[in-house]
Amino acid sequence: MNNKFEEFFALHQQAEPLLIGNAWNVQSAKVFEQKSFKAIATSSLSVAETLGYEDGQDMNLEDYLFVVKRVAASVSIPFSVDLEGGYGDTPEQIAGNIIRLYNLGVSGINIEDSVVANGQRSIENAGIFAEKLRRICQLLDAESIKIFINVRSDSFLLGLPNALEDALTRINLYQNTGVHGLFFPCVSQIPDMQKLTQSSKLPINVMCVPGLPNFKELQDAGIKRISIGPFLNKAIYQKMGTTIDQMVEEGSFDSLF
Repeated sequence: MNNKFEEFFALHQQAEPLLIGNAWNVQSAKVFEQKSFKAIATSSLSVAETLGYEDGQDMNLEDYLFVVKRVAASVSIPFSVDLEGGYGDTPEQIAGNIIRLYNLGVSGINIEDSVVANGQRSIENAGIFAEKLRRICQLLDAESIKIFINVRSDSFLLGLPNALEDALTRINLYQNTGVHGLFFPCVSQIPDMQKLTQSSKLPINVMCVPGLPNFKELQDAGIKRISIGPFLNKAIYQKMGTTIDQMVEEGSFDSLF
């Protein structure tokens, strides 16, 4: 199985950060490939909304895997899957899901350290989550599965009062478990990013948020991967709404062309 792990891994080691295209179906994935993106990933939120589910593992895994399988079969660049919390209660179940993705040709996964219960997202205990990561990596190693594991840590996303200190503690614990990258969505200040990248021996990933510094500034702060997240998907559907309004108002299809 050529899941392009080595190629994907190398994209996180360059001076210039990897700008990763977050797709939600084959059509969007192919546009990123045509625009010479080096890698793509799913946005689980965007896929969930496409299929009529809420974000936060509300989506049926088999439905998700159908989309993943079609995307994997349709593009030739490295492809990572946002696996949310892993879609399993135990490291064994989660490793089993990751192996299924690997067998579809997937190059990497994201797994997050927060859980959604009754509509509320909360962060897991850092030490317990680190042990879970270590066990997952051991199980994958035992099966000789090479897949890029990017850990999404939600200290900033949840707006914790001590977000930076919490994130630094988590870097210290997570980077020695066998994973390959660390992802801090909603970090937006360069001084915070510099502290994260200086503390980590693994590549640090950030995500599009309002006011995020430009790609050059992110590179200078040591960031190695930049995600679009669900925001391109949201912008496209907003534009669709605007175009429909114009079409109805003008009583013609001219605005489509």
